[in-house]
Amino acid sequence: MSIKRTDRMREVLSLLRDRGEVDSRVLRTELRVSAATLRRDLGELEEQGLLVRTHGGARALDPSGSEIPVRLRDHRMTAIKRRIARHAAALVPAGPQAVALTGGVTTGEVARSLKGRPGMTIVTNSLTIAADCAVDAHMKVIMTGGLVRANSLEAVGPMSEHAFQVITVGTAILGADGMSAEIGTTTYDEAEARTAIAMAANAQQVVVAVDGSKIGKVTFAKMVALNQIHHLVTDSTADADQLEHISAAGVRVHVVEVGVS
Repeated sequence: MSIKRTDRMREVLSLLRDRGEVDSRVLRTELRVSAATLRRDLGELEEQGLLVRTHGGARALDPSGSEIPVRLRDHRMTAIKRRIARHAAALVPAGPQAVALTGGVTTGEVARSLKGRPGMTIVTNSLTIAADCAVDAHMKVIMTGGLVRANSLEAVGPMSEHAFQVITVGTAILGADGMSAEIGTTTYDEAEARTAIAMAANAQQVVVAVDGSKIGKVTFAKMVALNQIHHLVTDSTADADQLEHISAAGVRVHVVEVGVS
């Protein structure tokens, strides 16, 4: 699949997530593609179980909780997320440490930032993070069991939750789809939320690492409340009022400046 086509398919899912159902003519206009190209894209997305084609266009399977699959997510913000990740990784104390990580682009970059540190144990429910870390001789990797979600490539459910309930880690670093002063952290899937809650419950410190677009956003399933979070690492595009209220709730806020090397 070409990058251009990946961008188109991601945009289709984003439009459906925002509007629920979209007419084919609107999709062709917004995407600037022919009717034949749109039919192919919609057909493939429907085969993957990501939308439902209608007589005049397409509609989301579940507009209230739909998410972009990990393979189609926009990686153009990777440089910013890498800076956030490096700052989050620096919050992990020196010496032998056990660090729990949820799945996601930013947490994946946190794992890479921790590579090479002696005595490092990574505990994760993310297939991609586990595979990436397992090749590092310095790292011990513990992968939880559970049902693997196709959209996020994370293991969820009772097996994954139980694994986090019976271990204690020094630091849990969470990604999220939303982080607000009113609700705390949220995600699109309730099973992923329950796994993150179990991960954070036995951690000595909890760090949330999200880019500025997630600040002030609230999605379907509640994860960890503000009173359970020790640090938030984000970037300077984040809503300043939200950050002020999050800080007032007792969370130490770290802001990475965008555009500063």
